[in-house]
Amino acid sequence: MERVVLVTGASSGVGLALCRRLLEEDGRIHLCIACRNAQKNEATRDLILASHPAAQVSTVEVDLGNLASVLRVARELRCRFQRLDFVYLNAGIMPNPHVNFKALWHGLLTGKVLHMLTTAEGIMTQTDRLNGDGLQEVFTTNLFGHFMLVRQLEPLLCSNEKPARLIWTSSSNARESAFSLSDFQHAKGQESYSSSKYATDLTSVVLNRKLNKQGLYSSVVCPGLVMSNMTYRILPFFLWKLLMPIMWLIRFFARTYTLTPYNGAEAHVWLFKQKPESLDPLIKYHSCTSGLGKSYVEPRKMDVDEEIAEKFYQKLLELEKQTLERYSDLLD
Repeated sequence: MERVVLVTGASSGVGLALCRRLLEEDGRIHLCIACRNAQKNEATRDLILASHPAAQVSTVEVDLGNLASVLRVARELRCRFQRLDFVYLNAGIMPNPHVNFKALWHGLLTGKVLHMLTTAEGIMTQTDRLNGDGLQEVFTTNLFGHFMLVRQLEPLLCSNEKPARLIWTSSSNARESAFSLSDFQHAKGQESYSSSKYATDLTSVVLNRKLNKQGLYSSVVCPGLVMSNMTYRILPFFLWKLLMPIMWLIRFFARTYTLTPYNGAEAHVWLFKQKPESLDPLIKYHSCTSGLGKSYVEPRKMDVDEEIAEKFYQKLLELEKQTLERYSDLLD
């Protein structure tokens, strides 16, 4: 039977490029794309079928920032499929991003500017808000909504003859300094995106420990700096136009400047072809592009404390329990 692949955040950027690249690798897969509304779903499906007319492409509607929506789509997927082989947990938001030009100037003077430009450490802030569930929006959309989805889809992921895969889109901006167990939703800080991506790394590590024996393996990837709808909101569009030649030059020194969604999906596609048993659960796989435009994957050890990861997992389970009690009518 064909492999079933679910991709969240498939309507643009890395998600859309990933869908196309997966079909180039294996045109026999059943690709299920997940977007926030029906109009985006159909438009994305049409785009994919335009270049792969023989592909099997279905859609589901889900807003990862709305937990009722997550539970509904999980129920729909359990009814529609007998199994899932790959789930790409790619959807994410970075609301109201701002550049701290003072910090950037300081990095230039202290010789740390290249590190800051490749990780956004110290120069990127975001303004978060509460969603309809009373949770921080970035935490819910980028991490907890996906966590709930995985937990609800375990019957489809852990009952296969062959191993199933979770592949999370993380970031080089995932930093321990932005994350706190006492404020794991990052309600008090201004680096909610970085916190949510570090929480993603922690979650993947624990899921491997809990679920590998049941045939489910989790990996995290960093797409690098990709010019996408999310990135373009950081600065006015005309500034990006002025900066692009400089960014192409920076790529000779900063290989994570992948720049295009196609290049950014390199690690996602590479993992699609690997045997999960051979992968190190403490490694993050980075999409990289050389100065001459050659794409490749670079494994890097994650800076995660496994004890903190376990404690964070317990907090996620507590929050999950509260959510399921609130939305008990949406359960089977």
